[in-house]
Amino acid sequence: MTRAADVLSAARARGVMIATAESSTGGLIVGALTEVPGSSDVVDRGFVTYSNAAKIEMLGIRPQTLADFGAVSEEIAREMAEGALARSDAGLAVAVTGIAGPGGSEHKPEGRVCFGLARQGQPTLTETRDFGALGRANVRAATVEHALALLLEALASP
Repeated sequence: MTRAADVLSAARARGVMIATAESSTGGLIVGALTEVPGSSDVVDRGFVTYSNAAKIEMLGIRPQTLADFGAVSEEIAREMAEGALARSDAGLAVAVTGIAGPGGSEHKPEGRVCFGLARQGQPTLTETRDFGALGRANVRAATVEHALALLLEALASP
């Protein structure tokens, strides 16, 4: 069974709907989940918010947070996850924002991805992973795998 299928199975067992809020992955996480037949019973929706304007309009990201921390930050990942949770019927939302490459800077290198995980009634978790300059496709694939792992871990915990 694929990791996406494991996530769906765990969500079914817990009776939890899932939402995603994606920037750097452009919908690949929700795509991995919905590739599995029967996913519609636990996948509510995916927000693809590639631009800052989309993050603000669709997820309610505060412009001041963008100005203070930039789009690739745990603060924005937190607001994305919380916004997806608030704007969906999901009980669990994962968010990603990062630099898939090519490019980046000294302070935000290629391969850096910030994750947010919001659950009903629980504090929102955030973390940053530096996957390195693996190339765009590989950074995006690693991001999807890690996001699915975060979902699975959240569904396995009380």
